[in-house]
Amino acid sequence: MTILFFSLRGVPTDEADDVRQLLADNDIEFYETSAGNWGISMPAIWLYQHDDIDKARQLFNEYQQERAINQRALYRQLKAQGEHQGFFRHNLNKPIRFLGYSLVIALIFYVSLKWLFELGL
Repeated sequence: MTILFFSLRGVPTDEADDVRQLLADNDIEFYETSAGNWGISMPAIWLYQHDDIDKARQLFNEYQQERAINQRALYRQLKAQGEHQGFFRHNLNKPIRFLGYSLVIALIFYVSLKWLFELGL
């Protein structure tokens, strides 16, 4: 029976590639499922052998610790260079999209509150 090892939903491409390479380099057999045509299936990496799960998790935990250190260093470097985009700088790059989303959120909020007060709650 196959074992779910790593869900790929919301995972950056480089991290998914690293996990695939990690498993392949250590001769751990796996297969991958995609999200499907509509994106509702479960994209994941599955292991064939139940015996491989302990070794794979140990390798994955080491990889995650190393990746966390590297990503924090990259974040600090970008922030020191002034290249890190915060919330406001990110939204200033596409102001029309930001205004559109803000209007949709405000409309949903208004309609929700209006119905709530009309019901007398």
